Amino acid sequence: MREAPDLDHFDRLQKKLVKMWQVIGSSLEESEDVERTIVVVPSLSIDLEAPTSAMQAYEERMLFMLFLLRKPSIRMIYVTSQSIQAGIIDYYLEMLPGLVSSNARKRLRLVSTEDGSSNPLSQKLLDRPHLIEHICSLIPDIDQAHMVPFNTTDIERELAIKLDIPMYAADPRYFAFGTKSGCRRIFAELGVQHPLGFEDLYSIQDVAVSIVKMRSERPSLEEVVVKHNEGVSGIGNAMVDLVDLPAPGADNELAAIEGRLQKMQLESSDMSFQNYVEQLERSGGIVEEFISGLEVRSPSAQLRVTPLGEVEMLSTHDQMLGGPSGQSYLGAIFPADLAYSRKIMRDAVKVGERFAKEGIVGRFALDFVVVRKKDGDWDSYAIEVNLRKGGTTAPFLILQYLTDGLYEAESGVFYTSRGDLKYYVASDHLENPAYRVFTTERLFDIVSVNHLHYNHANQTGVVMHLITGVAELGRIGVTAIANSPQDANELYRRFNDLLDREAAALSATH
Repeated sequence: MREAPDLDHFDRLQKKLVKMWQVIGSSLEESEDVERTIVVVPSLSIDLEAPTSAMQAYEERMLFMLFLLRKPSIRMIYVTSQSIQAGIIDYYLEMLPGLVSSNARKRLRLVSTEDGSSNPLSQKLLDRPHLIEHICSLIPDIDQAHMVPFNTTDIERELAIKLDIPMYAADPRYFAFGTKSGCRRIFAELGVQHPLGFEDLYSIQDVAVSIVKMRSERPSLEEVVVKHNEGVSGIGNAMVDLVDLPAPGADNELAAIEGRLQKMQLESSDMSFQNYVEQLERSGGIVEEFISGLEVRSPSAQLRVTPLGEVEMLSTHDQMLGGPSGQSYLGAIFPADLAYSRKIMRDAVKVGERFAKEGIVGRFALDFVVVRKKDGDWDSYAIEVNLRKGGTTAPFLILQYLTDGLYEAESGVFYTSRGDLKYYVASDHLENPAYRVFTTERLFDIVSVNHLHYNHANQTGVVMHLITGVAELGRIGVTAIANSPQDANELYRRFNDLLDREAAALSATH
């Protein structure tokens, strides 16, 4: 049995972030005054069943961090489960503006566990003390180093303690704030509008009784959604149809609701009803009304709390959703519609200020549902908090790092350092079984020959990610950056069409 982590030591490590922030300015990403080392550990320490190739691809999703190597003061140690193809590293480094990629390469160290199992990357490192010692040996100044994980659990915190460096992310002691139940409690406390519902449910019977209570308060309720506390990207959601049930308060109401729950539509096609119930019993969940209307959208707001306790507004997005009931995250459009982006950001800031009081540090996102009213305005409902990096983190930081730009929360738009407006459409889910015909080299050639590659002169083009998994999964990710919303959408469409045509052509020749 592994010994309990030294939380006092972790707290002392985290205090180093305050001094770093005071020395290097407004962010850990921007200063060139102090040489420092960033240890990137993109561990997916979440309950997510996925093939090994998908796990590796998602670990490589944070390779946008390599763009920070354009600053001579940055050293980086990037850790993955399996070795990254050299061509993929070259792809990112060669996008660095005004810098010889070989110089950046000298400040990059790649560390691999060479373990393709489904265990989280952080656990693989903890199981290999010699690799932790190796990483430590690559850090020139332990007092100017920090770890950047994808998400944080107890094992990421333990890894930071073993490395003896702070972790730029939320302490897992605050994990409850990011669960579906924790979100609802925070929204209620702060007076942030959110759907009618109940939290802290640990059985299907709890869900049924809660629906009875919801119908007594709102008899017109036609559909509700059940969510696992720890579900991500819509996985763990299930829709329940309430149409034509016995009237609220009827003797047979509860039994009829229990029958509907047996037939609820699971968002994940890989999960059985029995498995769904078992997960609910393990980690709990919520049930809430499914927000509907003539026009419904799903924007999100991204913020961070600095080590100094300051809340910074980072970005807004309109999310692209899919799946059986349209609740699975597929991608995002940046920025969100100005008709409601500033409204959702105001609510998001309330949550950020609450987190700052708790001492939470790092990036987080709030998901909303907005519904257009008859007068043309929008009603917004807070849905959940992702107390970690999310699907929108990578595309936004790709744009920010490549353009040295900044999102202006007051205007709701993004300006580059040149003063130009930029927009993008991004997705993790350009999927087609035919894409399995592509090699990584072929992908790079296709984009380059068709002049879709990111261009520093006009700061537009496509940046690919999840490249490793294309040959096995038939899936690729992309951020399509352009000078207008229309151009970004067109560039995204052109890239998608290009892949379809090239895959069909290659398949025809084999």
